[in-house]
Amino acid sequence: MWIKRVLDIVLALIATTCLSPLLLATYLLVKLSSTGPALYWSKRVGQHNQLFSMPKFRSMRVGTPQMATHLMNQQTDPNAFLTPVGSFIRKTSLDELPQLWSVLKGDMSIVGPRPALFNQDDLIALRTEKNVHTLKPGITGWAQVNGRDEIPIPQKVALDVYYLQRQSLCLDIKIIVLTVIKVLRRDNITH
Repeated sequence: MWIKRVLDIVLALIATTCLSPLLLATYLLVKLSSTGPALYWSKRVGQHNQLFSMPKFRSMRVGTPQMATHLMNQQTDPNAFLTPVGSFIRKTSLDELPQLWSVLKGDMSIVGPRPALFNQDDLIALRTEKNVHTLKPGITGWAQVNGRDEIPIPQKVALDVYYLQRQSLCLDIKIIVLTVIKVLRRDNITH
């Protein structure tokens, strides 16, 4: 586990350094296109179901309810809450870049199951039942590269269990490479 932590720190520092112009440009784009802060701090469920605050570039208007997109779909159109640049930064995954801070801080890993929102009770319960909650959440994960926003929760948890049972440096590298490909292609993004 210490090797994974060292790699997380090294990769997060390299990514932050290399992507700093993109981080700055995205910050300015969000700040200038809508009122409110450029960063949004979301309450998320981390390792062993401990809550932590995860930063993202704000893609939704201030005052948007904190809920998963699939839950929001049942009540209203999530697109109605997007900022003028929200769709773009979500489809390009630029909104995820501030999570490098969470990796450096130790709340997240580069690779692991995506952290659930604090109110995603169905996802949290199923992950706990399957021991997925023992993993540190990641910026990307096996479920992310195998469907992202497109897969239902039981299938997502099954993919998280696959990762739990087979985690290795080789699998992490494969997931990182597949993530880059998926982001460049903008695969499996619904909002």
